[in-house]
Amino acid sequence: EDLTCFRDCRPGAPHHYLVVPVEHMGNCKTLEKEHIPLVKRMMEVGKAVLQRNNFSDLNDVRMGFHWPPFCSISHLHLHVLAPASQLGFLSRLFYRINSYWFIT
Repeated sequence: EDLTCFRDCRPGAPHHYLVVPVEHMGNCKTLEKEHIPLVKRMMEVGKAVLQRNNFSDLNDVRMGFHWPPFCSISHLHLHVLAPASQLGFLSRLFYRINSYWFIT
């Protein structure tokens, strides 16, 4: 009820979803320790959506947030990409694990 999930309009992988809190939250810089349960639920929803869409290899998934100023909207959204092994060249760059611009 407090989260929604939809396909990214510019997918970086065969499965690319955004998990978004219904209530407005700023970007990932606004997260505090009390938001840990929310982020965990966002990840659980992302995994559940992948499984509902017939993707079961949860070891081949990349999830994370773009760090400002590298996010296009100022509303918290978790990127869920799978299979991570099939990310193209630009997607591997945009969604690089724990880079300056993408926090996993």
